[in-house]
Amino acid sequence: MRMVFGKAPAVTAALAIATALTITALTTAEAHGPTRRKVQEHVEINAAPAKVWAVIGNFQDMSWLGPVEKTAGDKGNEIGATRKLTLKGGATVDEELYKYDAEKMSYSYRITAVDVKVLPVTNYSSTIAVTPSADGKGSVVEWTGAFYRGFPNNDPPPELSDEAAVNAVTGLYKGGLEGLKKKVESGS
Repeated sequence: MRMVFGKAPAVTAALAIATALTITALTTAEAHGPTRRKVQEHVEINAAPAKVWAVIGNFQDMSWLGPVEKTAGDKGNEIGATRKLTLKGGATVDEELYKYDAEKMSYSYRITAVDVKVLPVTNYSSTIAVTPSADGKGSVVEWTGAFYRGFPNNDPPPELSDEAAVNAVTGLYKGGLEGLKKKVESGS
């Protein structure tokens, strides 16, 4: 005797398996926590790369960035150099240099200490680089960063969410690069 099963039980079984896999995937994704975010901004500056690098190339001098009131640090541009940025209003950000290439006009650093109320990120690293513009008459400054939101667990408060972190870093980079452009092009 041959048994024939209808399509309905097979479809029901397939749907049950698919639903279980979807629930497992969602639970696993939620359990994973935040995802590393990236921001990349650039600005074209009507000045030679060497002139732009002269303004931003010293890791110990972040005076070109508007919110920074004071920079203090040690070890100059050596790998492992540190700096403490004091922002207008008194908040501080501690950073460490981990790559520096004067010839390529680029350096990379990481934040070692910051209050998430000041910058809602954790595990932040960044690179800033100067290259000649496509027409060869000016420069392009590119600032890239990678980071996690300020709240490491699931269900972050709005001010420490992925969106808040991306918006804060994007605003910092855009404002900083526009300020740099004005400073270099005006000769100040």
